[in-house]
Amino acid sequence: MARFLIWMEEPQDKGWGCSNCGWRFPLPTLLQDQEARKAYDRLGALKFKDHVCETTASSQWQAGSGAPGFAARAHALVRRGYKPKDAVALVLQEIALECRNDSKAMAEAKVEGEKFLLKIREGKI
Repeated sequence: MARFLIWMEEPQDKGWGCSNCGWRFPLPTLLQDQEARKAYDRLGALKFKDHVCETTASSQWQAGSGAPGFAARAHALVRRGYKPKDAVALVLQEIALECRNDSKAMAEAKVEGEKFLLKIREGKI
């Protein structure tokens, strides 16, 4: 399966990453200079070419894995102003892209989405 270099823009995890596995090349905290940034980008691209994917995309998202769970992802979108139903739909789309529409992972994600919406309706979140 084709893989490509992606930019990760999360509060704790900024930098380059692999689209197919959990490989990351974190951004140094004090990188300000434009020339240093270009060097970082070049080095990230070289490191990406050399890495070997350890997991497949379909195993990247699992309800019990160390990755941010469905509820955490959806809740982050709700805090940004999205309606809960829209947040669930967006997270499902993200997971579909991450898992390459793996039916088992998608079924788990849909169940997690239903649970999230139910908790919102009950006022537990």
